[in-house]
Amino acid sequence: MATVPRQHITQQKIAEHVQRLGELYPPIPLDSVDRTIKRPSLVAKRFGHVIDYLARVELEVDRNVLELLILLPEVDETNKTFYADVWQPQEIQHGLILDRLQQDLGRTAAKPQLEVSFGIKILGALAHLRPIQDIAKLMYFLTGASTERQAVLAYNKINKGIQELGETAISETIITPIKQQEPALRLLPDVGNCDDPGQGDQAVAALPDQGDAGEVLPHGRHEPDEAIPG
Repeated sequence: MATVPRQHITQQKIAEHVQRLGELYPPIPLDSVDRTIKRPSLVAKRFGHVIDYLARVELEVDRNVLELLILLPEVDETNKTFYADVWQPQEIQHGLILDRLQQDLGRTAAKPQLEVSFGIKILGALAHLRPIQDIAKLMYFLTGASTERQAVLAYNKINKGIQELGETAISETIITPIKQQEPALRLLPDVGNCDDPGQGDQAVAALPDQGDAGEVLPHGRHEPDEAIPG
């Protein structure tokens, strides 16, 4: 079997790719979704708490971005653009759409935790030390990969359940588009042939838009451990 040559990654290519990600995966417009619900009481009973949980997780990306900027103060402009101009707007819009949906079901608005913890602030005071930055970066890659995998699994499962209830509008215009965007972005750690050694772990690459549970984003999003009904 022929060996596939490794792509030569440069900081310029990474910056261009981040720009393309923003163009390919813009925030979902609120007026593009159809919140028609045939059996709102049943949807609320089976999935109301799940929709609230997903809305909170998406809206808490605001805090996650602040945490990243505190823990990784020396991150380059490309990554700041990714966090603030690509990932954050996309995820926040997911949260706003889901929160609007749960209010249509008669539930109260989501209450995301947006305050950066005291522990993160303390760690941020030491973040100028390279070992602290390396540890923080590793932890965000690991926890982000885990939680994004959980997010894709959750959206797959809730989508199946909503389809079984015959709620096609919600499935096709809300859950499916969000599910497709979740694995659309990922970081490639330790790309050894990046022009700038040590910067390869910041390389960003796109994944196929298929909603596969194995396609994940290693950014540091924290998700509560709640059961998704089958």
